[in-house]
Amino acid sequence: MGDAYVAAGKRKATVTEAMDLLPGPGGERFAKVLGHGSMEVEVYAPRGEDPQTPHTRDELYVVASGVGEFVNGPERHPFGPGDVLFVPAGVEHRFEDFSDDLVVWVVFYGPEGGEGG
Repeated sequence: MGDAYVAAGKRKATVTEAMDLLPGPGGERFAKVLGHGSMEVEVYAPRGEDPQTPHTRDELYVVASGVGEFVNGPERHPFGPGDVLFVPAGVEHRFEDFSDDLVVWVVFYGPEGGEGG
């Protein structure tokens, strides 16, 4: 979505204010809400299906609401509120069979290509 939604020095975001940014002007189901150095936090709330492709940096998902299954490379895990999911850079991943109230925080961090190991 770009840096327009990130207030300089902002250190807190709520699900309510983040969801007010969705959908974006092009129908996007994600929006950047915080950033500092290499760290970027987005809200992501897909509806129906998750069209993600692998990302170039490591990322964490923190499930705010919703349940379903998370495909992470060759693995598949059930998830629910409060769960934290790690995806290394370049790994195919997506949410499947998820409820209509799915909202996750996405934290991207580190260098392009991931931290490795």
